[in-house]
Amino acid sequence: MTTQLYRWRWPALAALLLAEAMNLLDGTVLPVAGPAIQADLAVDDATLQWLTAGYTLPFALLLITGGRLGDIFGRRRVFTAGVLSFVVCSAVCAVAPTAAVLLAARVVQGASAAVLIPQTFGLIRAMFTGTEVAKALGTIGPVMALSSVCGPVAGGLLTDADLFGLGWRPVFLINVPLGLAVLAAAPLIREDRSHARPRLDVGGTLLASTGIGLVVFPLVEGNGTGWTWLCFTLGLVTLAAFAVHQRGRTDPLVEPGLFRGRVFPASLAGSLLFFAVMNGLLFVLVLFLQLSQGKTPTGAALTLLPWSAGLAIGSWAAGSVLVPRFGPKVMRAGLVLVLAGLAGIAVSLTVVPLLVTGIGLGLFTVPFFGNALAGVAAHETGSASGLLNAVQQLGATVGVALLGTVFFRYGTHASVFVALALIAVVLALTLAMISPGRATRHTAGAAGRTTARPPGYTGGSR
Repeated sequence: MTTQLYRWRWPALAALLLAEAMNLLDGTVLPVAGPAIQADLAVDDATLQWLTAGYTLPFALLLITGGRLGDIFGRRRVFTAGVLSFVVCSAVCAVAPTAAVLLAARVVQGASAAVLIPQTFGLIRAMFTGTEVAKALGTIGPVMALSSVCGPVAGGLLTDADLFGLGWRPVFLINVPLGLAVLAAAPLIREDRSHARPRLDVGGTLLASTGIGLVVFPLVEGNGTGWTWLCFTLGLVTLAAFAVHQRGRTDPLVEPGLFRGRVFPASLAGSLLFFAVMNGLLFVLVLFLQLSQGKTPTGAALTLLPWSAGLAIGSWAAGSVLVPRFGPKVMRAGLVLVLAGLAGIAVSLTVVPLLVTGIGLGLFTVPFFGNALAGVAAHETGSASGLLNAVQQLGATVGVALLGTVFFRYGTHASVFVALALIAVVLALTLAMISPGRATRHTAGAAGRTTARPPGYTGGSR
């Protein structure tokens, strides 16, 4: 049976990707604008740190729940509500008269992002069929990676420019037109929800949120005192209790079917380590360029442009040429290039190793998400999306905490060597991440499954 292609799928995908970019830009611009905010609002170092953590914590806490809300109420509806809230909070951040108002807006903004971001995977699979599923999913990784690199550049340029005498405020104000553009395109997105209409597991939500919060909080604080280690340990225990709680439930927050095979669990582990390196190393290199080489925030960000250029080149090559021909095995080639680039960075932070590293990152991220979700059933999409995003966010937080700590204690070279070791582990994990049946035909199974709609499916062609 053939299924008519959804007419507005590509403009709708652009709106989803813009929302992804908006979230990542907002999460990375604040560290660069931090000194200007500190001077303008007269905040201390701890408050400045919490202006970043105030976004990170609710985002990490609510990602799994946000994915489940899309299953229940409809992914487009939840996505639109999240974008609207995000835009309003961005405007409040831009006009905040005090640090307290800014922090409160950041908290709600992070929660809004946690609601909208997990809907992306499910909405893409509702609008695309056949080989286009892999292509559409493959655009997410490069957009995320490029946004995380461009965020500091945008933050530096907007802060240094002091547009209309507004200082740091355009860093948040830029989200308003971007968010309004997403909202304008939202009607083009096909609605989608789980045909089973699961109920929200309140107990599981509380356990998962508490556990993730207890794990992420000490990583954000990063002071290494005894109570932070106790907090981290309690978080792991709470997450273990969450796993036990999920067994045998009719409507679990995390679908148990996701862990019956090896591909998705291995992809979670690989995502944790890969994004720890990508975000943590970027954080370290920005610090090194400013603290050791005396560059301005804008200068440091511009020095890393070869990384961004490499991401663009690798992403294009993977999506247009390599993945359609070789499938998810391209991830391994990407990781080998990342290893080579990191080895070069350990010797000298110059254009060539940064470019090679960026190319490798692009080659990996394009097939990664499509491969991870290839075996996920329709009713598991929301759960899988929320979990994959939550682990990615946790990886980014772990990476900044781990590589940042190594940098301050042992220097840049030690941080790069730790990054090398973590990428080597990810390369080993690809033995489980890539199923033999999909080694040459990228996400064929997922593509085929998306053409058939279950009874009660709410989407339709526009």
